[in-house]
Amino acid sequence: MSGNRPGFQTRRAARHGRPDLTLDIERVLDVSARQAVRAEFRFAPEAPLIVSVEFLIEGGPCVLWRIGRDLLQQGLYSTSGLGDLRIWPSGPGDRATAWLQLASGDMAALFELPVAPLAEWLEYTYELVPAGDELAGVDWDVATAALLQGPSAQAD
Repeated sequence: MSGNRPGFQTRRAARHGRPDLTLDIERVLDVSARQAVRAEFRFAPEAPLIVSVEFLIEGGPCVLWRIGRDLLQQGLYSTSGLGDLRIWPSGPGDRATAWLQLASGDMAALFELPVAPLAEWLEYTYELVPAGDELAGVDWDVATAALLQGPSAQAD
């Protein structure tokens, strides 16, 4: 992946009808060095608040991050996130990209993502579960009872 736009492949009806997006992105190692990374974005309508992203590095480990769907959406157009996860746009135009910074402990990684395919895919996830409807299926009585029972009651 030299200076070319990172590639992408979309699979909208992947496992169990869940929409997936596969992007070939770049990890920025320094000013002149980049590493090709495949990122698999997954959205499960039964857990609509998050997007799971698996980073696949050839010859390296697979790393899974769970990112808030709204945080990811906002970060394509303005700075979003704090602490261990930040995302912000790099600039306008057809080749618009966004920067995704992930940190854990004393380690951090910076990735460049193409905005257009990710924005299109996120729009599709919002068609499946509209913003504001993410918690519509929660049975709040059951959820509250589970919280009040605490961990000792669940061990029975």
